[in-house]
Amino acid sequence: SSGKGNIAALPSSNSMVSTRESKPEWRSPAQQLESEGHIPSQTQDPCLHWDTAVHQKAPAFLALHHHHHSPWRSILEFLEPTEKLLKDHNGQKPAQITSELDFTESPTQSAVVSVMKKQPAVEKLLNRAGQSSRGSAGAAAAVIWDSCLRGSLGEAQHRHLENFHSRAKHLAANWNRIRTSRRTIIHIPSLGYSQHTREHIPDLALQQNLQMGRLCDILDANVDVIYICPLALSEEVLQYYNKLLGLQAAVRSGNPEDMADLQDRFKILTPEAINSFPEHHMCLATVLRHSPRTLQRLRALLQGRDAYMVWGVPQPDDLAVADELQVPVLGSEPAVAQLYSTKSGSKSIFASAGVPTPPGERDIHSREQLLRALSQLVLDNLEVQRWLFKVDGERGGDGTAFCDVICHLECYPCIQRECPGLGRDSQARELALVKISQELPGLLAQHVQPVNEKRFPTWEKFLQTFLTQGGVIEAFPFSARVTNLTVDVLIEPTGEVTLLASGDQLHAEGPLRCSGTTIPQRSVDPELLQVLCLKIGEACKSRGVLGYFSVDFVAFTHPQTGEQQVWATDLDLCYSDQLALTQLLLYMTDGNLDCGSSPLQGPLGSKGSKSQRVQQEGTKPPGPGSPRCAVASSQLRHSGLARISYSLLLRSCRARGVGFDLQEKQGTVFVLYEDQKRHRLGMVTIGEDLQGVLLTFARNLFIIHQEISAPNMQGETNFKMAIRDIEAILGVPAENKLRLEEEQPREADALKE
Repeated sequence: SSGKGNIAALPSSNSMVSTRESKPEWRSPAQQLESEGHIPSQTQDPCLHWDTAVHQKAPAFLALHHHHHSPWRSILEFLEPTEKLLKDHNGQKPAQITSELDFTESPTQSAVVSVMKKQPAVEKLLNRAGQSSRGSAGAAAAVIWDSCLRGSLGEAQHRHLENFHSRAKHLAANWNRIRTSRRTIIHIPSLGYSQHTREHIPDLALQQNLQMGRLCDILDANVDVIYICPLALSEEVLQYYNKLLGLQAAVRSGNPEDMADLQDRFKILTPEAINSFPEHHMCLATVLRHSPRTLQRLRALLQGRDAYMVWGVPQPDDLAVADELQVPVLGSEPAVAQLYSTKSGSKSIFASAGVPTPPGERDIHSREQLLRALSQLVLDNLEVQRWLFKVDGERGGDGTAFCDVICHLECYPCIQRECPGLGRDSQARELALVKISQELPGLLAQHVQPVNEKRFPTWEKFLQTFLTQGGVIEAFPFSARVTNLTVDVLIEPTGEVTLLASGDQLHAEGPLRCSGTTIPQRSVDPELLQVLCLKIGEACKSRGVLGYFSVDFVAFTHPQTGEQQVWATDLDLCYSDQLALTQLLLYMTDGNLDCGSSPLQGPLGSKGSKSQRVQQEGTKPPGPGSPRCAVASSQLRHSGLARISYSLLLRSCRARGVGFDLQEKQGTVFVLYEDQKRHRLGMVTIGEDLQGVLLTFARNLFIIHQEISAPNMQGETNFKMAIRDIEAILGVPAENKLRLEEEQPREADALKE
């Protein structure tokens, strides 16, 4: 119950779900989709299979070994005869009975059956199997595997899901009170993508730790934060965040002496099992589920408090953890989130919302379908030069390829001449489609460029993944000036849709990969953007989406009409890196962001800023807040960072003017992720005008590179590309550009991209 006792306690997991016999089986929206064939069912990886030996590298088996190390020999002696009969995935019961059995002889069948779930059903199946199955796993084990193990997993997931929805109703009913009362937010930034996708994410643990800005929820005096960290942070990094978050009062007053200790307001917990499964690419939620000590501490911290969880990319283990802790979730059911976060799923949301989207086709699953759809799209949109191919389940541009089709289409001049006669039902159109479709296979094989060339060195490699997972074809804007932007949105438990943050994207590593944002966005009319996002929010809500999500748009000027076009391109039903950085930005400025009008407002600086000096001279006084903007990135890479400690780096930066001014509420703040490899860094630069902030951000990168690079060891980095991207945005003349090569001529060619 609440510490103040004003609402009843949530029912326990066991009491919340009644038996199936007592009521008709409830089916969630995701289960309905599954039954209709739209999404695959999800099962966990057991440590035993009926047709093979014990899987000693399976996550469940490793977790069993980790948690029951002392009696491990006895457990193995029990499991060996057990696998001859059927394969039990629950390690707790074998651990309990090993101390009671005498293993001078093999366990009897009755002893084995005694530790199994659904014991009566197992005995009935064994009796039915008859003499032929005795003494071996045989057919009986196969039957038991299907009916018992999968049934148990299915029942557990069903129970987790029912409890998830029950607690969601409880959260919605009490949301208006909870959101303004003392509460604890548990942040679990887990990336629960498919196993295939996770295997191709380098440094998965680090990627899950890019949102340390979630800690800044303590800006609300009623909020305590528990952040589940996928990495073991050193004392140096922990002290950095203690000091950074302790600046809250100092930021408000402008006086550094007002810094306070806020360690009682936030906790950073690292699950003990983070190193137990090094080869399994487990997401954070799965690791946490196999960390009983961390779960026990979480239960103690949450005792008697209003609390809810905020996920990353959810999967079934997130549901299990929420059920274990008996807390509601401000987020979507995993199957719903995964379905509509795919490229094809997002297109269906946009279509339902009635918002403009690029010409394209979704749900492509065969080579013939791809060639047919692309031929028609090219013919119907002859002004489009570049076409994109996006794999449904991939992330961050990794599953994207592009091709400038028109440039390489030999029949294009002929088709362009015949353009007036290409009506929908004309013979000329059919002939044109035949010509295009005949050229496309060879054209694509030769000219498609995957964004991630290391993973997809050829079109065929990319196409194999594209057709296996499904994907979309999408037009790239036919304009020389294109701006991508991201908007973060929240669907509250009460159904209210709120815009939280916005930013224009930076593209240091190519036009199809976001490397950071300028906050807030300034490329699209804020009122138009709000209308589009609210429509998308309503469409998401109608499909059971809840919590945080982000929408990507592309804005460009139509070359013929001269009018701005805005297309919705991508949807991610999870908490974004941009939102985490925005939380840090707001924390350091004591500001607020109104996406409806797009200004970021912060209190006036404490000492004589320009606006105050104008006021003192007798001119018009400033408004209630001083406008702020920022450049923020979580994607900065430099191998030279490993050569210097964070404390020394920060001191060097301060000595060269890279720091944060508490009085002016301007400057630069770093986001530290870990200190083992130390090759990644986050940075937020804050100021009053966008041009100045962009130049400061680029200068900061230039200074850091100089501080951490040795003459003969420049390192691998994306700093140079980020600087060039900013200079291109600002139109900096060539003679004024920052030149790492000229500053260090001997190493001009050593800086690797």
